[in-house]
Amino acid sequence: MNPSLVLSLLVVTAVLAGCASQPGPESRPYTAEETRELALEALNRRGLSFDEYQQKKAELLAPQRTYGFDQQGEMNAEHSVPLHGRAS
Repeated sequence: MNPSLVLSLLVVTAVLAGCASQPGPESRPYTAEETRELALEALNRRGLSFDEYQQKKAELLAPQRTYGFDQQGEMNAEHSVPLHGRAS
């Protein structure tokens, strides 16, 4: 076979194999639970006093306030915003 043909087939195969592979876990964003776990691990390595550690840990483990979307697909930030052309 022609060496340039073999080389180009090899390159095309390698490119297609690379495109078909699944992305690694580092390319996706962290979930809220993963972020909290990473923060707790970092807190353990900081070398704080017991009282400071307990205070920071309580802040990290406190329930997070979340904002969601209402049934109309609009952001609900628990305050009213006047909408033009619509009754609010």
